[in-house]
Amino acid sequence: MFNKLSLKVIIFGFIFTFFSSFGQSFFLGIFNTSIRNELSITHGQFGSIYASATLLSSFLLIWVGKKIDDINIFKFAFFVTLLLSFSSFFFSKISSVTILFIAIFLMRFSGQGMMSHTATTTISRFFTKSRGKALSTGWFGLSTAEFILPVLIIYLLTIIDWRDIWFYISILILIFLPILSFILIKNLNFDSREELSANETKEKNIKNWNRSEVLKDYRFYIICMNMLAMPWIATGVFVYQSFILSSKGWGPYIIAQSFMVYSIASVITLFLSGFLIDKFTSRKLLIYMNIPLLLSAAVLFYFKNPISSFFFLGLIGISNGLANVLGSSTWAEIYGVKHIGSIKALTTALMVFATAFGTALFGILIDMGLTIESISIISGTYIFISLVLLFIIKGKLNPTYQQK
Repeated sequence: MFNKLSLKVIIFGFIFTFFSSFGQSFFLGIFNTSIRNELSITHGQFGSIYASATLLSSFLLIWVGKKIDDINIFKFAFFVTLLLSFSSFFFSKISSVTILFIAIFLMRFSGQGMMSHTATTTISRFFTKSRGKALSTGWFGLSTAEFILPVLIIYLLTIIDWRDIWFYISILILIFLPILSFILIKNLNFDSREELSANETKEKNIKNWNRSEVLKDYRFYIICMNMLAMPWIATGVFVYQSFILSSKGWGPYIIAQSFMVYSIASVITLFLSGFLIDKFTSRKLLIYMNIPLLLSAAVLFYFKNPISSFFFLGLIGISNGLANVLGSSTWAEIYGVKHIGSIKALTTALMVFATAFGTALFGILIDMGLTIESISIISGTYIFISLVLLFIIKGKLNPTYQQK
């Protein structure tokens, strides 16, 4: 299915999405209680710090992320790995609210932002006919991390200090990622592309929109409204998982166990979506992306039984599996790949911004005394409105083809 260079690009994507997990909310949220107890801050205060640091990282990502269109991919990846290693080391030194803000900013920028941006942009640019399968395989790295890391970290927290965990993470990144990047992508350049047969070159004639043109296209905003539902809602769930546990009366290990269901659902959907995208296109699948997420809000509203947590996170996992692939392939399909780094930098920054928004909103609503059921209604309403708008324009998502 993939030749040697194609396989290397996919493995690179897998590794980078796996290591992006250290800056993802599901991972950082595990340390929420330890950090809050040490610094004596509330849920709302932690959420405000998390949101503002994430927001700042999203602004920087818009500028730095577009450089992937201009800088050799290996040099770009090498810079990102060094930044992630330093950020992880810095996180182990949290001693005040100010240091917490800087540490979260660095982890969100380097991990959630730059690592995932580097992986998905590289895959989206290189692949054409197999883009869906390649992206789904690459994103499997994050799903693997989501399956393994929560249980592993919760166990490690019982035997070593949380600061030591972050120190060892920084060393692991520094030793392995630069070497693996050199082995996998040292020969990759801007013009490297998946091999196509004569009857598979139609996509080469797609108009390549630049970022300014994209920002003038109304479809971009409606698609974004749907793309951003998953990051802001899921981030709220991950960061405030302890609040959900206490509200529902679930046991301390229920969320960790439910994350396994989430990961399995996400992985299965990842692989299926890759094949479906290559067969039917991202544009046709986009309308289905947030339906499971809407159902998860309904589960959170109606049910309290601990078993419902598995359905709740399982449904989020299905939407996550779809969103991870569609969030990259859709833009390449509609707007071409010449400026995909610049466009993806913007959409990734918006995604990071959405996670900041979700963290802040959940924290404010919790401090206002709203129940998790009320928060689920707010989330479900947003998802429903965005789905209606997308349904209205679903027949207008075809790319523009250039005249030869």
